[in-house]
Amino acid sequence: MAATHALRLRPLLSTARPTPPRATAGARRGPAPAFVVVRCSFTGAPSAAQSLKINLIPTKPVEGQKTGTSGLRKKVKVFQQENYLANWIQALFNSLPPEDYVGGTIVLGGDGRYYNKDAAQIIIKIAAGNGVGKILVGRNGLLSTPAVSAVIRKKEANGGFIMSASHNPGGPNNDWGIKFNYSSGQPAPETVTDQIYGNTLSISEIKIADIPDVDLSSIGVVRYGDFTVEVIDPVSDYLELMENVFDFQLIKDLLSRPDFRFIFDAMHAITGEYAEPIFVEKLGADPGCILNGVPLEDFGNGHPDPNLTYAKELVFTMFGTHAPDFGAASDGDGDRNMILGKRFFVTPSDSVAIIAANAQAAIPYFQSGTKGLSRSMPTSGALDRVAEKLNVPFFEVPTGWKFFGNLMDAGKLSICGEESFGTGSDHIREKDGIWAVLAWLSILAHRNKDKKVGERLVSVEDVAREHWATYGRNFFSRYDYEACESDGANKMMDHLRDVIANSKPGEKYGDYTLQFADDFSYTDPVDGSTVSKQGLRFVFTDGSRIIFRLSGTGSAGATIRLYIEQFESDTSKHSLDAQTTLMPLIDLALSVSKLKDFTGRDKPTVTT
Repeated sequence: MAATHALRLRPLLSTARPTPPRATAGARRGPAPAFVVVRCSFTGAPSAAQSLKINLIPTKPVEGQKTGTSGLRKKVKVFQQENYLANWIQALFNSLPPEDYVGGTIVLGGDGRYYNKDAAQIIIKIAAGNGVGKILVGRNGLLSTPAVSAVIRKKEANGGFIMSASHNPGGPNNDWGIKFNYSSGQPAPETVTDQIYGNTLSISEIKIADIPDVDLSSIGVVRYGDFTVEVIDPVSDYLELMENVFDFQLIKDLLSRPDFRFIFDAMHAITGEYAEPIFVEKLGADPGCILNGVPLEDFGNGHPDPNLTYAKELVFTMFGTHAPDFGAASDGDGDRNMILGKRFFVTPSDSVAIIAANAQAAIPYFQSGTKGLSRSMPTSGALDRVAEKLNVPFFEVPTGWKFFGNLMDAGKLSICGEESFGTGSDHIREKDGIWAVLAWLSILAHRNKDKKVGERLVSVEDVAREHWATYGRNFFSRYDYEACESDGANKMMDHLRDVIANSKPGEKYGDYTLQFADDFSYTDPVDGSTVSKQGLRFVFTDGSRIIFRLSGTGSAGATIRLYIEQFESDTSKHSLDAQTTLMPLIDLALSVSKLKDFTGRDKPTVTT
């Protein structure tokens, strides 16, 4: 016989647990609940033939839900506040036309960080409450960001939720994030993210289905009335796509050579779920090639950002006495990458240019050539020179992968990249860390396919130096000043805008002559939309650039990013140290910006 009682939906502690406990209406025990207490009728899980019972949970707006390029990122404890996540999810559904999701299919996955298991249950119930017909969720809630994009596209889903704060640290005291991707697999555009934020300011109720927590630990299907949850293998669809893009046999031949050694650092993040099935089981790499391959909720108490500062174990190995021939790493959610040769670092700006220059010869997906190339504005101009030589269209866009997605959907773009260790192509609508690793392995495999054992192999450094000899070298560095006081950072940017407003072409800045200075704006050639204030640029007559940006991907404070670039065509200077070569420009940037005066920082947190 059905019982009527008060149902309290509290923060979930695991991916599979009994129906939330009974409580007296208005009672509060322990931490703040994820939803307020309501009175409702509950009769257990509905059968497939029954209709779902939908509870309308009263709520009110909460502060701090401004949604940016990468969704919403905050500290875990912020998301655990009453209704914080639930409000945002409901606000998102309120921002979409019902025909975009009612009865449709939504993909759900994440990088395995702390709070993902709890959040997955909340998202599933609110999706059901809003009329979504089916949720495809990765086993244990795991799906890399590239895999979510791939699954959305393959299954023709209406969109997908990605639970990740990307390369930011994880754990109870660190970061969590959520974003939504469209049916093309690309991040939601600003028109939608702005509308989500607007709806968070006026939200009054949450629609949540009265269903128990779903066991996400096993592949299978469970139905509640007209709503279906299908737990899928997080790897299979993505792996199938990679096999269609690359020549796996060519790569396997390279990895099976006794004179070639490869290591991949998953940084205890999501690509640990993919590394063994792809690199070991499919491509035959030694199982010992995978470092930090088990995804952990706190990333092994590390910072899953694949750069020279945070990927210390990989960098130490690759610059050691007995270094492997090729090393790579990926980040928290699997969309970024770092490429290393034996005692040789490939900058992300060079990496995308080298991939583009070699793609048609080495990667079957591009055997007919590339439609176009694109980079984010702060990324060095190395890719521009490749586009010019290949005689293909080139696009300089603001930071944010969604700008690439529009060009891809319009058939204008094949390969693109960002200096922030993001590289990708139009096989999906996200940057893709493992794709970049496979692209480099393909280039090396192609260049060495006729080499006999004992012959000197073409190395990562050889490929890079040959590229510089052909196109010239763009010396490039990025300084990150993380978690600065927002007030000081904003005042510094205002100061620089004043400098730009009063600048004139031809002015001398030390040994450099100004060509122009501006605040970068962009008009999308596809839809005509315009964005402004995308980065402050000082461009000099010799092609050198100084760029300042405030990053929006952190969860607290402000991160100032300083980008320095100088082009060099003289091959005799290509072996110079980048930091030494760029130091006059770096000193000029610090002087003009008065960065230390405004922030109190005398050195960067991260140097790339």
